[in-house]
Amino acid sequence: MADRKLLANYAAEKQNMCIENDTISDSLFQEYGVNRGLRDVNGKGVLTGLTRISKIVSFKEDESGKSVPCDGELWYRGYNVKTLIESIGNDEFGFERAAYLLMFGELPNKEEEAEFCRVLGESRTLPTNFTRDVIMKAPSKDIMNSMTRSILTLAAYDKRTSDGSIENNIRQCMQLVANFPMLAVYGYHAYNHYENDSSMYIHRPKPELSTAENFLRMLRPDNKYTKLEAQVLDVALILHMEHGGGNNSTFTTRVVTSAGTDTYSAIAAAMSSLKGPKHGGANIKVIEMMNDIRAHVKDWEDRDEVRAYLSKMLDGKVFDKKGLIYGMGHAVYSLSDPRERVFKSYVEHLAVEKGRQKDMDLYNTIEELAPELIAEKRHIFKGVSPNVDFYSGFVYEMLDIPMELYTPLFAIARIAGWSAHRLEEIVGMNKIIRPAYKSVMEEKE
Repeated sequence: MADRKLLANYAAEKQNMCIENDTISDSLFQEYGVNRGLRDVNGKGVLTGLTRISKIVSFKEDESGKSVPCDGELWYRGYNVKTLIESIGNDEFGFERAAYLLMFGELPNKEEEAEFCRVLGESRTLPTNFTRDVIMKAPSKDIMNSMTRSILTLAAYDKRTSDGSIENNIRQCMQLVANFPMLAVYGYHAYNHYENDSSMYIHRPKPELSTAENFLRMLRPDNKYTKLEAQVLDVALILHMEHGGGNNSTFTTRVVTSAGTDTYSAIAAAMSSLKGPKHGGANIKVIEMMNDIRAHVKDWEDRDEVRAYLSKMLDGKVFDKKGLIYGMGHAVYSLSDPRERVFKSYVEHLAVEKGRQKDMDLYNTIEELAPELIAEKRHIFKGVSPNVDFYSGFVYEMLDIPMELYTPLFAIARIAGWSAHRLEEIVGMNKIIRPAYKSVMEEKE
């Protein structure tokens, strides 16, 4: 403990030196024409690659050729995600079909889909004693860290870890798609037992069930879930599984893959990116914000009272005093987030089943008022609309999913997209990504 205090004190003494010597002003970025965070002044990402996997549409050209904002669109391998979800039958689940599409580039026929699901189902196993020796050892409240440790440890059980062939990478990616729900749920149960003194139970997945069904079955003590619960979670997974390739964790996957490393290391790097609160934890902030609003707004149906509190939030006077209304706005979309548009009807149905209509009404009120307030108080370059995170946390809350699993659920979905991009990077690029940095160092001698 003495050594830890020594190191902590030393770090505290040196932090001002880092602040002084590592700060780079906006003027230098402007002088050299460098985009901070790979984004221009309008928040648009700098092109860093090409992909056939997915596409985001937020602007279209009008008759004069001018680029104008439009309702957002999200496309997977040439298919609008809205159409993909609408094509799911009443007794079907679509995550596995969409995963096949992302990884292999084509929609499967019935036989191909059945075979893909069968292989995934039979692959929902972990090495002997892995749950006991790895997941239950040193459990953590940070389930993303627990999962990342498990992913890296799985490499030690794979005799072909470093085999860079396409076939082997497909095998490894599919194994991780199958294993992610187990790594997440078992990691949570280990933490909940050892740290919260709750009962321990480990439910095995059923090969014939979908990813969404197995997640709920393994999470709950009684294994039970309703059809609507599983369907809403399935849609949430589809909407989170891929997002245009330009997001931080997918770019991380491609950068690390380009160096020639193995699948486990590349996906562990993506996990480390996703767990960042600026990336994968947005829905948690929405839930915390909504709890704060419920606690301080006496009449949820009084629009003026809700508006007044949201105004204080934007002024940095309440909640976390950051001046933000979480779940509003997106780095790419302007008029609307297509994922939120698709998801909302499912959220409304689940709210009815769960008796949470009053909460749903409050969400609707905030969805209407927040963009108006943000437009009044902020100088913005594009429209502001609710994003998918505005509702996803509410859905997970209604499904009785603990908050510790919100970001891991994102990973359970996004592993399909990461896998697709890893395969495309290996096949289509085959060149290490090496960015350039302009040195603004002052020469002293």
